[in-house]
Amino acid sequence: VMGLLKGINPLLTADVLHILRSMGHGDKLCICDCNFPAAQVATKSTSKKHVILTVTLPEALDAICSVFPLDFFEEKQAVFMGPQEGVAMPWAGVEVASLMEEAIMENCGEDATIGKMERFSFYEEAKSCFAVIQCLERRPYGNVILWKGCVGPDGLDLKP
Repeated sequence: VMGLLKGINPLLTADVLHILRSMGHGDKLCICDCNFPAAQVATKSTSKKHVILTVTLPEALDAICSVFPLDFFEEKQAVFMGPQEGVAMPWAGVEVASLMEEAIMENCGEDATIGKMERFSFYEEAKSCFAVIQCLERRPYGNVILWKGCVGPDGLDLKP
């Protein structure tokens, strides 16, 4: 895929790169689907930024995780939205969660720990994120929060 910068996925627009670079270790990033109340949640975020990427969640994650270090000093490096108690995850939600996990692990390592967070808890957690990046994912529960870590001396995610 060709872009305007060498080695940088062209989905990483100037707005997205500015958000990622402005974040410090321990900051959280919400990447959400097209049905998520992103504009409203972004008003509560640290930066108040809401950026839209016109791709699926796995495509957005592949691009973002290609440059974004995860925080391996935390118990979990990411959490995805799951249904509330008593509600089963639909097949399409299971599919997008699996593809999300693949994109994160491919870029950040097989040792990345990804948890599931109940839907209403996820909404509250998203409000404490640095920014919200919304994609055009239409499968249900296509929402994830990533914890930013540090880039180590070797140029990879710093790990304990």
